[in-house]
Amino acid sequence: MTSTPGYELPFLLFGGFRTLIDRLHAELARRGHPDVRPSYGFAMQAIGVQGATASEIGRRLGVSKQAAGKTVERLEALGYAERADDPADARRKIVRLTAHGVDALRKSAEIFDDLRAEWARVVGPERISALEADLRRVVGPAAYRLDAAGWLSG
Repeated sequence: MTSTPGYELPFLLFGGFRTLIDRLHAELARRGHPDVRPSYGFAMQAIGVQGATASEIGRRLGVSKQAAGKTVERLEALGYAERADDPADARRKIVRLTAHGVDALRKSAEIFDDLRAEWARVVGPERISALEADLRRVVGPAAYRLDAAGWLSG
């Protein structure tokens, strides 16, 4: 058993996350999406393929409706999202991804596959698969929560 201090684990996990995200965004910029920032990617995931209201986006991200609205405004200005009337409730607006937004998410998925393959070449495909399985076991269903802003901000 090693004497690695416990605080190293979160730093290593965060460092791996940061490395992947930084490389993703550098490659996204090369592939035609220079304006996408990590927070925009999380917001586009929160919008999803079905669309969502600003309140739903805020809940999914763990931020206020107002903060979500500001991010949506920026995504609209960049051409990644648009607001439309909700067919089920005329008082509500639904935020939907544009073709440009869907393209950014599609390219992100491709890039993440490439980055995973690169990590597998470095440490071996079995070790990457084992790491993912171990993290799923430890983290459970919370692995896919998007509300990092909620726990980082307070």
